[in-house]
Amino acid sequence: MISSISAWNPKDSHHESAHRPPRSIDQYLAALREALAGEDPALIQDALYDAEEYLRAELPAHPDRSESDTLELIASTYGAPDEVAAAYRTTEQKLQTALAPPLRQPARSSLGRFFAVYTDTRAWTALFYMLLSLVTGIFYFTTVVTGLSLTAGLAILIIGIPFFLLFVGFTRVLSLAEGRLVEGLLGQRMPRRPLYPARGVPILTRIRDMLADRRTWTTMFYFLLMLPLGVLYFAVAVTGYVTSLGLVFGGVFGLLSGTGVVHLDELIWDVPAAPAMLLAIAVGVVLLTVMMHLTRGIGRMHGTLAKNLLVARAGSD
Repeated sequence: MISSISAWNPKDSHHESAHRPPRSIDQYLAALREALAGEDPALIQDALYDAEEYLRAELPAHPDRSESDTLELIASTYGAPDEVAAAYRTTEQKLQTALAPPLRQPARSSLGRFFAVYTDTRAWTALFYMLLSLVTGIFYFTTVVTGLSLTAGLAILIIGIPFFLLFVGFTRVLSLAEGRLVEGLLGQRMPRRPLYPARGVPILTRIRDMLADRRTWTTMFYFLLMLPLGVLYFAVAVTGYVTSLGLVFGGVFGLLSGTGVVHLDELIWDVPAAPAMLLAIAVGVVLLTVMMHLTRGIGRMHGTLAKNLLVARAGSD
């Protein structure tokens, strides 16, 4: 269990561990966490999961060796903590470079930068996320409300404990799925591995750890928050884009048809067709561009929100 590494302080033995390999899995993970200090918390979580999964899988393969001797042997193939940390940094840099949007020639003028948003793929993927968030928000909200209600109702029964564990586990699976959406559509680095499951820990201790883990509650809060955010994102996207596109296409239609009649509720204005339609097109284009900038900004903001609420902080569960 990753949380158990707090018993060994890597800062107190940093110089000693540089010359002596870790003597236990907990020490190895603590050294790896220390070597990755300052990196993205999502990267640290993935690295710790991969390392613990590999080390715990290798220990049974050497039953005649002690844990410390096995770790020394494994370190020659898997790598020492600082070597593994360096490999993860290199791999992450290459991956982020490969996944990054194509480089665009920066516009020299303010007007060029204003309209360059149409070539930014993150603006388009953020728009898709805003439209999708209404569906995911309803699903997340319903899941959490139902789970908490059933947990409260079953609390007096013995089945309440395993149901709570299953519910928390399911929310963490959902958080990983949401993280893949956030990373793929909004460009925010999110975990690709869960926290490593606890082994050999009494069930009451596991429940206590889940209740004390801030991510248990921030994940549920995020899912509850997704319903109002999803409604807001969807309403802003639909209203803004329909209005702007309506002005553009309405203006084009007015130019082609030559009509100069504008209907506003019960008022009917007879205006010169060409100037009015050209103004409508111009206003629609500007509004559409503003909406693209707003969409990109919302995507960045939501990515940061998801990172803060769904990802375990470095140094904690």
